[in-house]
Amino acid sequence: MRKPRDFDAELKALEDKARELKTRKVQQLGELVIATGADALSAEELAGALIVLAETKEAGKREAWAKRGAAFFQGRSGRTAQATDRDADGTSARSDRPQPASGGTGAA
Repeated sequence: MRKPRDFDAELKALEDKARELKTRKVQQLGELVIATGADALSAEELAGALIVLAETKEAGKREAWAKRGAAFFQGRSGRTAQATDRDADGTSARSDRPQPASGGTGAA
């Protein structure tokens, strides 16, 4: 006769793994905020910007943001920020924030 599976133990292990993954995701998002210099923004400014980003359906803007993000992760963030004086939506980029170090590795 086979040993019965311990579904409770398996379920608990899956819940622990899900909690660990969620914790890691939250930590990495925080690291990303810091690495990009967005921690200089108030919570309200950051939340507002993220809401606009999440609500944006325009493929061109999203593609431009994705390219800029990819350049950031490739260590070209300083050059990208200098080459682009305006954000994809036409507003001026803020230059009063400290620029992130080019070594923003693996923060996503």
